[in-house]
Amino acid sequence: MPFESLGGLAAVAGLLGLCVGSFLNVVIHRLPKMMEQEWHAQCADLRGEPPSTAPDTKHPWGAATLSLAKPRSRCPSCGHQITALENIPILSYLLLRGKCSNCAMPISPRYPVIEAITALLSAYAAWHFGPTLQAAGALILIWALIALTAIDYDTQLLPDSITLPLLWIGLVFNLANTYADLPSAVIGAMLGYLTLWSVFWLFKLATGKEGMGYGDFKLLAALGAWLGWQMLPVVILLSSVVGAVVGIGLIVLSRHGRNTPIPFGPYLAAAGIIALFWGAHLTRSYLGLMA
Repeated sequence: MPFESLGGLAAVAGLLGLCVGSFLNVVIHRLPKMMEQEWHAQCADLRGEPPSTAPDTKHPWGAATLSLAKPRSRCPSCGHQITALENIPILSYLLLRGKCSNCAMPISPRYPVIEAITALLSAYAAWHFGPTLQAAGALILIWALIALTAIDYDTQLLPDSITLPLLWIGLVFNLANTYADLPSAVIGAMLGYLTLWSVFWLFKLATGKEGMGYGDFKLLAALGAWLGWQMLPVVILLSSVVGAVVGIGLIVLSRHGRNTPIPFGPYLAAAGIIALFWGAHLTRSYLGLMA
């Protein structure tokens, strides 16, 4: 495909990524709170209590039930409703100088960072794969991994509402051998889950402590479903190396105690994106060194 056409496709994907990145900020902020509401409702149901309809006084919007669509976004400090002009990806943050237009409280720089990362990775995926089914799947995978990374970093949770559909979507894409043949994808999903499940139980039997959460098993299973079992060694190696380096660095800098848990999901997600683009090349290089 001509370079100019690829450039135009990448630009369109980048603009789409900006808009999706803005939505991902909503997902990252609201989904853990929605999960917490659901847990409270389930506990109330088990106790035989009626579901609560009282407004949530911890948040300015005061919604009894929170969803990804309602209520509209508001400033967490003063409750000012965000207008359409104040919600333009990156540009609004720059024009507002990173502050709420009503109360002048700082807006977290994470919002434009998530939007920028989503746009850049989306543009690169379109340029890397071209106008193919691989590019469409790569966008879905990247967007899901970005959301999971930020949610896990904040809460040490990897929501089933993202990881499980991600696994099945990966298998659907590989019905057409998009990234791997279907048997490799199914084996990848099984091995991905069982690998970290085994590490979890070996560590727990040896130390009496839980070294990771069940969400990590499901995320690696999803990556195996997308990329095939052949990519799992690359994903596990990259995520382990990066996780170890970052963890040691945090301990040395005294930002984390030795017993403070560090989420593993972001490293799995980063390794999955690297494997998506360069996994085959890395595997060939590794096998060449071993030979």
